[in-house]
Amino acid sequence: MSTRALPAPRLARRRLRGVFGFLVRRTLLGIVTLFLVSVIVFAATQALPGDAARAILGRTATPESLAALRTQLHLGEPVLQQYGHWLGGFVRGDLGDSLAAQEPVTRLLGKRLENSAVLVLLAALISTPLAVALGAFTARRRDGPFDHGASILMLALAALPEFVVGIALVVLLGTTVFTLLPAVSLIPPDESPWSHLRELVLPTLTLVLAVFPYTARIMRASMVEVLESDYVEMARLKGMPERTVVWRHAVPNAIAPTIQVTALNLAYLAGGIVVVEFVYGYAGIGSALVDAVHNRDVPVVQALAMLIAAVYIVLNLLADVAAILVSPRLRTSLQ
Repeated sequence: MSTRALPAPRLARRRLRGVFGFLVRRTLLGIVTLFLVSVIVFAATQALPGDAARAILGRTATPESLAALRTQLHLGEPVLQQYGHWLGGFVRGDLGDSLAAQEPVTRLLGKRLENSAVLVLLAALISTPLAVALGAFTARRRDGPFDHGASILMLALAALPEFVVGIALVVLLGTTVFTLLPAVSLIPPDESPWSHLRELVLPTLTLVLAVFPYTARIMRASMVEVLESDYVEMARLKGMPERTVVWRHAVPNAIAPTIQVTALNLAYLAGGIVVVEFVYGYAGIGSALVDAVHNRDVPVVQALAMLIAAVYIVLNLLADVAAILVSPRLRTSLQ
């Protein structure tokens, strides 16, 4: 049947099928989600008790300086109009000026975003292949000694908070037991983190140990289910080598949930990196958020909250698309 003969609603549904249609729908849903997050973030900052201008300038502020700051923050306007000013600037890429540093928020956070992105990238590049390989390996040796030992180790690591893991690594590798690595990760503001790789080892290792147990456990559970499926059994009955069965048939179908969990872990790192950066004195968005909350720097707090939410939405979208591309079953369901 030609597309000209299809009714308009059926033609629209046909055009929105497949990966492209899924991408369009998820992008629109992400925009709506980000809008709702902006409402919550703005309402939360507006609900803070006290006078924001006096909290920023202190008790010794003059009435003239208070009035000027209230005008700059649009505090005398209705709430909806204030929200419109702030949301319009965010859409245009204008995140406002930091009230504490007296400079644009984009300039203040630019270097810190780069530093945090390097940590998250390194943690993802190390933890994801390690978790996939460990999950597949333990699933192939289900209920064996290695499987039980790995499960106990992963449960122990998953139960430990990040600051406990960080402090233990500092004691073990940076101070008391061995002094192989720097105990703190102080990087000069004008230098790239890639030129200080030794300072990145401990915070990166802390993040890897914080996120890879969850991914490895999901990969193991998914692999166990796939290895017991009918199509894997049929591939074995055809005489295929076990390595081919595992890596060509089992892993591509088992990795889809793992990709989604990995995206959730990376999105968690975007916000949970605050503790790790504080432990190591690392100049990233975590320390910037702590400083902004302490100084009641509302534009910086709002910008970081929105950026973390946007990263979370984008990572989930990319994870869903990647899971569809690598999984034959999911690709078939969208056709």
